[in-house]
Amino acid sequence: MQYFGIIIHHSVCPSINGKGYDFLITKDASVIPAPHRTDPSYIHICLEGDFSEASALTPKQQEQLFILGKLKQQLCETFGFSHDDVFPHTNTCPGPTFPWSKLVISLKDGYH
Repeated sequence: MQYFGIIIHHSVCPSINGKGYDFLITKDASVIPAPHRTDPSYIHICLEGDFSEASALTPKQQEQLFILGKLKQQLCETFGFSHDDVFPHTNTCPGPTFPWSKLVISLKDGYH
């Protein structure tokens, strides 16, 4: 299957309602895969919680972002799309202040 990238959501988005994503990263940083793929073109990942106020990230949210970065790296390698092919679901999901820079992982050294 050819994917073109990743779409990021957060669970306070009204269109999520417990579905509409391929992976859920819970508040305790567990990754739960969905039983069925939702989109033939993109992989959808949902972060549990509200990330619209990204300037005040909690330690748990920081851990979720670290796990998201690692999952992003693995999916890019598995499906062959660019690390830049990561997009927000909408202008308000996961929010205009979402900390995209926290998803950067050094491929050479494997650190976040």
